[in-house]
Amino acid sequence: MAEFNELVDRYLAVWNEGDDQARAAAVAALWTEDATYTDPMAEVTGHAGIAAVIGGVQGMFPGYVFRVHGRVDGHHDVVRFGWELVPATGGESLVIGFDVAVLAEDGRIRAVHGFLDKVPAAV
Repeated sequence: MAEFNELVDRYLAVWNEGDDQARAAAVAALWTEDATYTDPMAEVTGHAGIAAVIGGVQGMFPGYVFRVHGRVDGHHDVVRFGWELVPATGGESLVIGFDVAVLAEDGRIRAVHGFLDKVPAAV
């Protein structure tokens, strides 16, 4: 279970990475080349697409950070976890979601299926 917690920590660190080049390198290290990311608002394949989605979300919510919401759980090659988007200075979550990550044999992410449980009305 510790390896799943570490993976989720790395995953959320990528979502919180503000530097485009550092984010691209982190995506390449954490995801397989043909990885997919799908949620109600995005469907992309590959490192460039994933990095672009993350950058787009950061542009929509400046001053916010992602953190784990609830417990991390997994088995075999599947990890599920909740997350929330909160002001970097602290406060109530603006967005809450739930992701399921499917891992490749080398431990990198090959697919993420995201769900949104709480979203602001303007999104």
